[in-house]
Amino acid sequence: MHTIVSKDGTPLVCHRAGSGPPLVLVHGTGGSAARWTPILPALGAHFTVYAPDRRGRGQSGDAPEYEIEREFEDVVAVVESIDQPAFLLGHSYGGICALEAVRLTSRVRKLVLYEPPVPVEGVPIYAPGIIDRLESLMAAGELENVATTFLLDVVRTPRHELEMLQASPGWRDRVAAAHTLPRELRAHVRYRFQPERFKNLNVPTLLMAGGDSPQLFKAAIELLKAALPHSQVVALAGQQHIAMDTAPELFLREVVSFLSEANLENLT
Repeated sequence: MHTIVSKDGTPLVCHRAGSGPPLVLVHGTGGSAARWTPILPALGAHFTVYAPDRRGRGQSGDAPEYEIEREFEDVVAVVESIDQPAFLLGHSYGGICALEAVRLTSRVRKLVLYEPPVPVEGVPIYAPGIIDRLESLMAAGELENVATTFLLDVVRTPRHELEMLQASPGWRDRVAAAHTLPRELRAHVRYRFQPERFKNLNVPTLLMAGGDSPQLFKAAIELLKAALPHSQVVALAGQQHIAMDTAPELFLREVVSFLSEANLENLT
């Protein structure tokens, strides 16, 4: 582990593993760098992986006020701390952070976005009152209930996938970071994707979508495909929002094949 200081002075702890060209992983809302633990050995066989704990989570620091723009700068700080251009992979909310970071640095070689929840006009994201409900649970000290409610009612995680996450190495970190969920959801509500800002983006981009994911994620991928000039879409058959957990071999195969010309025959 090493610490990187973001533009506003917030310390970010970054976990490093593996060897090969650099790959930065940006986790989503509700997690920490620990969510990548099960697939780090396989990724590390192909890449030097840099997995930061996003601000307010894991071992990273935080700031008194929260703004999503600082998250974009955090990703840039990690990418630019590496001595060569890097690959960048963002999942869910971390995908929005990764996407916006690419506009702020020229040191990203390729970009992978797995279901970033970019708002699409006419497609509802949150049920009415859900953020207030999470804040009420948080005020009552029910952090595990906050994490569970977020996954079930916001991400719409199937019950069997929720049970998988609860049994994973990263669940304790999810509960510990539950206090950050309402602030990120409120920031997400305020966020506006502006396609015109990306019309000249020349970074090759892979857009990953679960074949069985809710419409809000599929609509976001369609919007991004139209907006990003060098993008392609891959559907992960039979999967939803956490294929790195539910179908790791499939997830790894698509990521590695896009980022490198490595021999995939023995990838497990």
